[in-house]
Amino acid sequence: MDADEKRGAPGAVLKRERVREHILELVEARSPGDPIPSERTLCAHLGVSRPTLRTAVDELVTAGLLVREHGRGMFVAPEKITQELVSPGHALAVTQAAGAWSSRLLEFTTMPAGARVGRKLRLSPAAGIVYVARLRLVDGAPMAIEHLHIRADLVPGLTSEELESGDLYEHLREHHAVHVRDAVQAIEPTVVTRAEAELLGVPELSPALLFERLTSDADGRPVEYVHSLYRGDRYRIVSRLTLGPAANLADPPAGHHPGIPPGDFAHRDTVASSTRGDVQA
Repeated sequence: MDADEKRGAPGAVLKRERVREHILELVEARSPGDPIPSERTLCAHLGVSRPTLRTAVDELVTAGLLVREHGRGMFVAPEKITQELVSPGHALAVTQAAGAWSSRLLEFTTMPAGARVGRKLRLSPAAGIVYVARLRLVDGAPMAIEHLHIRADLVPGLTSEELESGDLYEHLREHHAVHVRDAVQAIEPTVVTRAEAELLGVPELSPALLFERLTSDADGRPVEYVHSLYRGDRYRIVSRLTLGPAANLADPPAGHHPGIPPGDFAHRDTVASSTRGDVQA
């Protein structure tokens, strides 16, 4: 293992995050089937070792974003099928996950947004963001690793204490006058890398859930971009569906819903949904 990959090495989490963001930027700028630069080229460009680069590539291959072809190189993977839980304009209630949640700070720094995060937050690549990596614990046990990217101009004086205790959005509202209103969140399965496994206390390549969220304030301005990794052995998502006329939605969503085969609601009955996190004992 590269020395920078060892648990607790200063800046190790941030280095992996920068490598990951650069490769994702390459993927998003290309079409499915397009090649990306070789590992040797990427190592030279980013100034990182081969093991550090390979860890990030392995993660994205496992996540289905890159494809390796022996003797040919690396290519952008085919697009994934996206299924929205509810259609635009229909409320989705999200309740608090079970257990007593706390945080341990892994990284906390101010840095340039870069091209990919800047695009998401509608900032120039040189604009400042607060980057935070924190380990989320439930009843003292590691549950998730969060990578937060918050607009620095919105949170002057943001402290590490605010990130280790209480609700982040409550701190943003009370101490920084930032009132979050809505968010778009995607969830998909993945597996943990060696470094992530050490932090979460699980075997390498254990199943996990990857969350990506973009949060906006009351004026529609992006506030934060977050991607989080949750343990697949202890965390699950539970949805409650109200089916048929009782859902009482004005415009029934088209298509089918997760877990409900197409055609089961051919008569176009409506579906309302609420979602919560569920920590397994």
